[in-house]
Amino acid sequence: MSKPVKNLITESYKKQFEGLSGAVLVDIRGIESNLTNELRADLSGKQIKITIIKNSLAKQAFEGTGLAGLGDLLDGPNAMVYPVGEDASVVTVAREMIDWAKKIQKLQFKGAFMEGISFGPDEIKKLSEYPTKDEAKAQVIQILLTPGKKLAGSILGPGRKLASIIKTIEEKLEKGETIAKVA
Repeated sequence: MSKPVKNLITESYKKQFEGLSGAVLVDIRGIESNLTNELRADLSGKQIKITIIKNSLAKQAFEGTGLAGLGDLLDGPNAMVYPVGEDASVVTVAREMIDWAKKIQKLQFKGAFMEGISFGPDEIKKLSEYPTKDEAKAQVIQILLTPGKKLAGSILGPGRKLASIIKTIEEKLEKGETIAKVA
């Protein structure tokens, strides 16, 4: 491959992967084309893209970016699977790829990289168990709201008991029953 072509591919990678902070690397060799087309179509609908990359050119393109650590995982044939939408994340990608690995036995994980952390092929399952950004935000909000919820319950609890006692007294008086003093 000539140097100008290599430079074009490297620049294309820089533009294509601009702003990414992580991806999952897989080996899709030996998988039937119909299955890879089905895989690509399914992932595309979930704001995930898969691209076959040339390692040496990808390493050059990743230098100085959020994907720089991914270059260390590039060995042998690689397909890079990465999020392309706001709703997708590297965790989402890992979850989807694990589901696809159950359907496609020949799909092999090569590793993953997310926010400066490298994951080996055997750690993709662990990555898929991380919360997504939205899930993590929801957990933080729930943690922040829990003390207030408990405080409100504690404040309202005695008032509810008092209201219940008054309602019982009112019902008894309406029926004409007498109210006895409790000793």
